[in-house]
Amino acid sequence: MSRSGDKKPVGFATQLIAGGAAGGMEALCCQPLDTIKVRMQLSRSGTAPGTKARGFIATGAMIVRRETPLALYKGLGAVLSGIVPKMAVRFASFESYKNFLADPETGVTNVGNIFIAGLGAGVTEAVAVVTPMEVVKIRLQAQMHSLADPMEVPRYRNAGHAVYTIIKEEGFGTLYRGVTLTALRQATNQGANFTAYQELKKLAHRWQPELTELPSYQHMFIGLISGAMGPFSNAPIDTIKTRLQKATAEPGTSALQRITAIAKDMWAREGVRSFYKGITPRVLRVAPGQAIVFAVYERVRRIIEEMQGSSTDFHTE
Repeated sequence: MSRSGDKKPVGFATQLIAGGAAGGMEALCCQPLDTIKVRMQLSRSGTAPGTKARGFIATGAMIVRRETPLALYKGLGAVLSGIVPKMAVRFASFESYKNFLADPETGVTNVGNIFIAGLGAGVTEAVAVVTPMEVVKIRLQAQMHSLADPMEVPRYRNAGHAVYTIIKEEGFGTLYRGVTLTALRQATNQGANFTAYQELKKLAHRWQPELTELPSYQHMFIGLISGAMGPFSNAPIDTIKTRLQKATAEPGTSALQRITAIAKDMWAREGVRSFYKGITPRVLRVAPGQAIVFAVYERVRRIIEEMQGSSTDFHTE
């Protein structure tokens, strides 16, 4: 089977099903790490003289001890409700941008344009899905109430109630608070992610020319490496975004003013290390998450195409 540009494009329905399955599996496996990351980013531990910031293991243990293990899955409903359109938009937009940027004569997309297509996919998913989903998720994760106490009523009962309350009390625009930072984070994430994934995948095929399909463990390993690229490049953006989305807006202040104020406050009170709070659980969350996403996506896509009698392959040249 050829691995060139003569492949039929992956259908939108296939992207929707495969991407949704991949995203759902990623969320179920990695949500606890994301909750710990958010709590670390919102925490001001270690600001007092002579104290150290609480690490990710200590943060996770504190959540379990105070709020039960189920608290590690706070915000999962918001994530699951957005993961199918998020992954569909990500893969569909990437394919669209990649095909648009391909050489009209050869159908080949060079590595620079793959990166641009990844940037475009990241911005598209941030605006269409990720920003409102993360605002709701962070509000749910930031709640410190204990799930072990049935008499304690949380401010937000679930994702739907959180959306209703946020719109009612703060306006619809609140769901898009931090959209610029989210778009910047997603763009750099997906630019690095897709570029590294596609290049490593082509390299694996060159090393193993006898294989027409890479085994799932190789897709997973390649996804693990590519997924770790983004968090290290944009950790400060993600931390500022988290604090911006958790906070309520002050009347008369612009988004840029709030972002600047948050960054200055972090620098003055907590130092440069505060911008990298939660980097360990974020890498542990994102990298395995991308390993799961690409491995499940490739496998589900292949199963669907075999059922349809297709030999389409998700490759970029």
